[in-house]
Amino acid sequence: MHMIDIESLDAATFAPFGDVIEAAGAPDMQINDGFCERFHDRARFDFGPDGRAGLSIFRAQPRTLPYRFALLERHPLGSQAFIPMVLAPFLVLVAPDNGGVPGTPRAFLSAPGQAINLLRGTWHGVLTPLAAPGLFAVIDRIGTGPNLEEYVLPTPYTVRQA
Repeated sequence: MHMIDIESLDAATFAPFGDVIEAAGAPDMQINDGFCERFHDRARFDFGPDGRAGLSIFRAQPRTLPYRFALLERHPLGSQAFIPMVLAPFLVLVAPDNGGVPGTPRAFLSAPGQAINLLRGTWHGVLTPLAAPGLFAVIDRIGTGPNLEEYVLPTPYTVRQA
């Protein structure tokens, strides 16, 4: 079994896999008569030429650390955003592509108020909330064609708190 330590989720470190969606830094503009700050265009959504954006609600069972996993998946036809509907951290598991199979996985821990958008084709683990109710809004591709590839790692990984 392989062990991986959890990393903090930040935009620069996560950029090869996708976007960290959060109200960080200075807002891009003030709207609503000055009562609202807009953090504009924070994710690289990609639904391909024949797809469209869809909004779904996922409710996932919370997991505990250390967390053992062997299944990774990716969506070759579109990006996928996970927006928690509660202020609780969740675990984000991703891996670079290594010739059509996942490379060495990495684990990130979100901060309350952070969401993610996974780029098209990014290998990732299943939705992994660490607290109930595990409720997420998910924006992803709706369209024809096979948009799910799964891969079972030959040796499981265990994620541990660093």
